[in-house]
Amino acid sequence: MKLAGISFYPVKSTAGHEVTEAEVQPWGLAGDRRYLITDERGAVLTARQEPRLLACVPVLDGGVLTLTGPHAEPLTVVPTAAMSTVHMGGVAVEVTDCGDAAAAWLSGLAGRPVRLKWLDDPTRRPVNPLYGRPDDRVSLADAFPLLLTTTASLARLNDWIAETALELGEEPRALPMRRFRPNVVIDGVAEPFAEDEWKRLRIGEVEFRVTKGCDRCVLTTVDTETYRKGKEPLRTLARHRKREGKVWFGINLIPDLVPGTFGRIAQGDPVVLL
Repeated sequence: MKLAGISFYPVKSTAGHEVTEAEVQPWGLAGDRRYLITDERGAVLTARQEPRLLACVPVLDGGVLTLTGPHAEPLTVVPTAAMSTVHMGGVAVEVTDCGDAAAAWLSGLAGRPVRLKWLDDPTRRPVNPLYGRPDDRVSLADAFPLLLTTTASLARLNDWIAETALELGEEPRALPMRRFRPNVVIDGVAEPFAEDEWKRLRIGEVEFRVTKGCDRCVLTTVDTETYRKGKEPLRTLARHRKREGKVWFGINLIPDLVPGTFGRIAQGDPVVLL
């Protein structure tokens, strides 16, 4: 098995970037989901509610974030000193406001008042203690530092989607991996969904613990080109991958790093189960 793809998402629920190598930090890939968007009430806003957020392409250069999109000129983000609180998974997290200019830029894209927030200190948010250790941390991802998927599982899912479409007289359409927004994609897995049983693995020089499978939401149904919601993959996952009232695709990881240390991964790195 080998590492076939690496992606990170500077702003939660906006466009991501595929890279050939990345630094792995205890709370996730460097630059991954350190920013998020809140609505007029201060609640976290995602592309589940506003799919047009996926049209925002955030670019990180030397730690400086620039927002690009189809509706306005690029904007360089300048965080302020103002702090506020967002709630994620029942945990209150202190974040820094990124100013009125960023708020206006994103509000123009979303079509409603929103603000951009920055997690200036990534050690601030703990992982759910049911699945992690006391010193485990996560940035602004939904729950865990990294999400892993495999090409074998996507191929099987796309076969199932084609079967469903033919049964219903619809045009089959394979889904790209970016619908699932993984951080790492593994190739060469012998069986689809073999990752369901993994407990520990090493990618290149970095070891990871598997916490749990990833239950999927309506965001996976949003076409990343048209920003319209469809029925897949949730319709087909519900036929083949439903348990505990949820549907599943991919697994969540926590890097097994000594506090204060980092690692690196690169495309082509060997993947070894431990």
